[in-house]
Amino acid sequence: MRRHPTSRSTSRQERDTMFRTAFTETFGIEHPVVCGGMTAVGKAELISAVANAGALGFLTALTQPTPEDLAKEIARTQEMTDKPFGVNLTILPTINPVPYDEYREAIIEGGVKIVETAGSNPAPHLPAFKAAGVKVIHKAVAVRHAIKAEQLGVDAVSIDGFECAGHPGEDDVPGLILIPAAARRLTVPVIASGGFATGAGLVAALALGASAVNMGTRFVATTEAPVHENVKRQIVANDERSTQIVFREFRNSARVARNSVSEEIVEISRRPGATFGDIAHLASGQRGRAEVLGKGDMDGGLWWASQAQGLVDEVASCADVIDRIMADARDLVTRRLPDLVV
Repeated sequence: MRRHPTSRSTSRQERDTMFRTAFTETFGIEHPVVCGGMTAVGKAELISAVANAGALGFLTALTQPTPEDLAKEIARTQEMTDKPFGVNLTILPTINPVPYDEYREAIIEGGVKIVETAGSNPAPHLPAFKAAGVKVIHKAVAVRHAIKAEQLGVDAVSIDGFECAGHPGEDDVPGLILIPAAARRLTVPVIASGGFATGAGLVAALALGASAVNMGTRFVATTEAPVHENVKRQIVANDERSTQIVFREFRNSARVARNSVSEEIVEISRRPGATFGDIAHLASGQRGRAEVLGKGDMDGGLWWASQAQGLVDEVASCADVIDRIMADARDLVTRRLPDLVV
């Protein structure tokens, strides 16, 4: 198990550290830290723990098979926390139609007041959310998409840099450029996403113009994450090189953890004339959820992970992760950085 060279216990004062930002003010969240929606991971156990630790977590709507199941998961989360949490609604074209309107109504009727949209244009759903007093955060991978989302009326934008797990788009712009480029063009709060796992990352994001950070991979490596322990241990063992971009040839680039399946997909995809059908059996999301997340077979399928793996040193509770991030951020802002000014 890797250990951070500055690992230390935190004092009560450090644990109580709070940063006031446009994000915390707009959404009423204690800490400027977000756990965005993650397929098969954004369930009540994890999201309630994130909320209880003072951050904002999102249940993943489409992880639930039906809108009725989502309503039950919302209620289950509300039994585990009295703090705010949200629901992610990812809107994508599918072979079998998804009843997005019904999922939306389950969110509204469940009393959830924050939604994270991703994928396609959220415009069809905004009037109903706005009428119900629901604030909307839209995930984007490019400044032009973020500007469009603000024009549509969203309350914040989560901007995904190239380091992120999942789909970073085709522009390959890392967070160091993408975050300030978005912040200078937007008036709504910006949430920095992609490669964040530490207090230093939070401070850097704030310095670049964001008002919160979104973390996925770091929250997978927590005691409360509903995935096999092998997945959590693998994230700790992996380094910043342990990811791979797949589906690039099909203009659907995705960052996943590097394993034998991702290597095989890349090899097949590079063959002349290759089609997605040639790798569909390997890329199956159901296979990754069942074999990797469920059974702990780390070569059983594709699984999402960001380059932040290289910054994750241990499996810890959500409370300990957030305490450590906030304590380290406070130490940087109040001690280490001021000492550099002469």
